[in-house]
Amino acid sequence: MAENEDFVIVGAAYKKQVRPVSESSVWRRLWKRPLFSLLVLGILLLGCIMAESIMNHHPSDFYLANLNEPPNTEFYFGTDSLGRDIFSIIWYGGRVSLFIGFSGMAILTCIGVFYGCLSGMAPAFLDNMMMRTAEMLSSIPNLLLILLILSIAGKPTPISIAAVIGGTSWMSLARIVRSEVRQIRASEYILVAKSMGASFPRILYYHLLPNFLSAIMFVVVSSISSCIMLESTLSFLGLGLPVEVVSWGSMLSLSNKALLTNSWWVILIPGVFIVVTLLCITNIGHYLRGAVNRRSSNL
Repeated sequence: MAENEDFVIVGAAYKKQVRPVSESSVWRRLWKRPLFSLLVLGILLLGCIMAESIMNHHPSDFYLANLNEPPNTEFYFGTDSLGRDIFSIIWYGGRVSLFIGFSGMAILTCIGVFYGCLSGMAPAFLDNMMMRTAEMLSSIPNLLLILLILSIAGKPTPISIAAVIGGTSWMSLARIVRSEVRQIRASEYILVAKSMGASFPRILYYHLLPNFLSAIMFVVVSSISSCIMLESTLSFLGLGLPVEVVSWGSMLSLSNKALLTNSWWVILIPGVFIVVTLLCITNIGHYLRGAVNRRSSNL
């Protein structure tokens, strides 16, 4: 029987469709990996910690003969309108910005966890009163509340700004903690601990916190970027740290003069550092939330 040349017998693996991998998709998949974000964030943290070793000019010196110079071999990131070397002060400014971010996160986490646990374990009338108070505070615009407290506190410092930002941003975390505590407060181990006379701090530390810690990790990690962004917003508006206290936000406060003189590097370089840091922290937070959701779905 002659073989028909018009037809070819094929199998399942006759042709394998290979999707072309574009460079943008490779970078997108790489950026979604938490290890890549941790690596970038670790490089930024290491650069801020070792600022004295990598700087080529003193951050507090004013080079008046080199005002608004673009990036060159002497000033790697250029100079600002005050004649300061941006490469040197970007690492010193990162110390202040990251200090405010992590300190604000620690303050709001402590207040939110304690307040949420206290409300979740309280009787119904006290729980309603505490939640209505938290809702009333959260209804006030956060930026307006921060400006009001800073105007009363006096001259802002990194510690005072971190305290004010953390002290006005704990309400959403408290609501999450309260809902988690309300679900587990009737568990046997909680009732046994209360019947044995355990104090509230002991119950909070040994029984409540380990059960809802994974559920709040995304909010806790994301609050670091929120604190950094609030500090940058305050400094950009001229209501945050003074110019002599270097931070990424205070560097952006000179952007109005940079726009007039067409000094793009004064705005772009601090902005890139802020955006990359916020993206890394947010990516880590999204990964933690996905890990929690996957673990919950397997239970």
